Amino acid sequence: ARAPGLRRLVSPRAPGGGLAGERAPGTRPGARRRAHPAAPQPTVVVERWWQVPLSKEGREPRLHPRRHRIYRLVEDTKHLPKKELELILTQSVENLGNRGDVVFVKKSLGRNKLLPQGLAVYASPENRRMFEEEKQLRQEGKLEAVQTQSGEKTIRFLRSCRLEVGMKNNVKWELNNEIVARHFFKNLRVFVPPHVLKLPEEPITRWGEYWCDVTVNGLESVRVPMSVVPFMRPKTKRYKHWLALQEAQLAASKEQLL
Repeated sequence: ARAPGLRRLVSPRAPGGGLAGERAPGTRPGARRRAHPAAPQPTVVVERWWQVPLSKEGREPRLHPRRHRIYRLVEDTKHLPKKELELILTQSVENLGNRGDVVFVKKSLGRNKLLPQGLAVYASPENRRMFEEEKQLRQEGKLEAVQTQSGEKTIRFLRSCRLEVGMKNNVKWELNNEIVARHFFKNLRVFVPPHVLKLPEEPITRWGEYWCDVTVNGLESVRVPMSVVPFMRPKTKRYKHWLALQEAQLAASKEQLL
């Protein structure tokens, strides 16, 4: 039951677009349209700003010609913000999630990209149950693990990198996983545990060009080029870089004069 003074501003229309009880065109006078369950129509609920005084039993309430025609908005279901679409990803999508993740996206993104390209499915009870069973099987080791979204980003980054390892020349040294892991974090700002690194079988005791394999999440390995160079202190390194820039500028000015 609606509270006193509330009004529901909606036109009673039949599913076909006409008013309820209207005779369908092309039918005999006694025929009526069959009623079908239609989706609820958006409505606007308002209430009177000034309450109508009570009237005696059996008499209609006395309405003021102007005051009782002023209404206050209570609820507007017609202009509510559009709800997002709930989907389950079937594979990793950048900036969204991994396979099996439940995401909420705009309807335009879901209907124009994710669903047509097979990147996601609707979050129905059947799909939820299927992906939950798949997740449980992966945790038990019965299915092959899938690379995470952050793992794929790390792989793409490592493929575009080159590692430089500085070693001193006044002591004997041999490169190991711990030293390479420290230089990964120092030079590339990537934390790499030593146990996921693989160096060449021959010991590295000289400067030169080498490689190292990095295994990401135990699923995929990336070979990163590695240069072992003489160690230089940070100040010396910046100073040599500044000298190289000065020489380049001097050479450019000479070419302009000539």
